[in-house]
Amino acid sequence: MFEFLILLLAMLRAVLRERSELLTENLLLRHQLAVLTRPTRRRPRLRTGDTLLWVVARHLRRDWRRHLVVVRPETVVRWHRRAWRLFWRWRSRTRLGRPRLSPEVRELIAAISRDTPLWGTERIRGELLKLGLTVSNRSIRRYRGRGPARPSSQTWRTFLRNHAARIWAADLFTLQTMTFRTLYVLFFITHGQRELLQVIVTAHPTAAWVWRQLVEATAWGRRPRHLVRDRDAVSGGDFAARAEALGIETVLTPVRAPRANAIAERVVRTLRNECLDHVLVLNEAHLGAVLREYVTYYNTARPHRSLGLTPPQPGERRHTGPIRSRPILGGLHHVYERAA
Repeated sequence: MFEFLILLLAMLRAVLRERSELLTENLLLRHQLAVLTRPTRRRPRLRTGDTLLWVVARHLRRDWRRHLVVVRPETVVRWHRRAWRLFWRWRSRTRLGRPRLSPEVRELIAAISRDTPLWGTERIRGELLKLGLTVSNRSIRRYRGRGPARPSSQTWRTFLRNHAARIWAADLFTLQTMTFRTLYVLFFITHGQRELLQVIVTAHPTAAWVWRQLVEATAWGRRPRHLVRDRDAVSGGDFAARAEALGIETVLTPVRAPRANAIAERVVRTLRNECLDHVLVLNEAHLGAVLREYVTYYNTARPHRSLGLTPPQPGERRHTGPIRSRPILGGLHHVYERAA
């Protein structure tokens, strides 16, 4: 009976209370419930918004302590004092102080210090006074050791984008046959059209063999201005000098930086995912035949996202006629085209 009376009195009190008071109490309790139910492995942490909410509630509600469950009232008071100090720090900020030197004066101080390294700070200040410039010793010491502003060089991505039409990339990767024999695949690819130019297989790569493949790939006047490759020693120590004689600048990628030759590395992944991982290679001749068929499909029929879903060597498109399917590599891929 006693509990029933307490419940009845609580209901009457809730009915007689103002609507704004009930909404405020509901907001504060719901906010604390949201804090406690946040997904976390540790103890729930209060954010800046939570702190500001209780600082404002402390000023708006006299009975704010009665609704506080998550933290102690002393914590809210400490938050308020911290906010008060930040507020007055912001109000008390000053814009006074020594004006900064202009870029011309800073460059002049650096030039005087660079041209006359035997001069000290006081001597430099005297030279500036003769020019009508009043500068403190502290400012001179700050800027005297700085050299001229060095212009920033272009990034690697900017270089590749600006010269993509005249850049080739080269890379060498390995493959294991059914008899656990290691074969080496060398290829050249253009940056502009993503066209695979040469894909050659060998079991014994040498510097002479690599150079011969470059000469064959650059026949009939087709050659790049820059060739991006890694630092593999199989190319030989004189590869860059011999390529320079052909008008090709060899650009070596940094050590352990595969992203610097990202297009070649991506082609290796494409060759493995779309072709070589689905074929049991018997020998060197078999691998060469498989790669030749796939390279033809890669250059003439496979859509490339970097080229707007067109192949590197797009052929004539027909929009009328029956659609026919042509299998590639025994049905691993298919080419769909309209018959003439």
